[in-house]
Amino acid sequence: MSTLLRTFRNLRRIGLKEYGHQLQNIGDTKYGALIGQDRYGNKYYENLEEELPLRTRWVDYKDKEYDPSQIEPGWRAWMSYMVDAPPNQDPILQRKQRVWEPEEHRPTLTFNRSAFKTYSTVKNKYTPWTPVVKARQ
Repeated sequence: MSTLLRTFRNLRRIGLKEYGHQLQNIGDTKYGALIGQDRYGNKYYENLEEELPLRTRWVDYKDKEYDPSQIEPGWRAWMSYMVDAPPNQDPILQRKQRVWEPEEHRPTLTFNRSAFKTYSTVKNKYTPWTPVVKARQ
């Protein structure tokens, strides 16, 4: 959480609409430069001046129901400080796709509504006990 002075400063910089959006989605207010946007619509920001160490980079997800696996691998490396240059500025990440890489990044669907759910075809070994209540006299 941020200090009260920093919160009011960010409110003045980013505006009321973006302030409400950030509080609802990331729970904190941040101000930084837009570094880039991936092909799925996620926006990546960085602020090296005022933020705490290792909290200078953040992502604004396009989807309301977000998951960290929705970040592409190049942006994931930049977000976790493995590389200094973002993928849109790094010449190494501007390469062609390798043969073994999938053509499109697909996020894992484990914790959202599209997740695979198993269906059991085996009978239960135990049946639950339901008490029988006699009528009062």
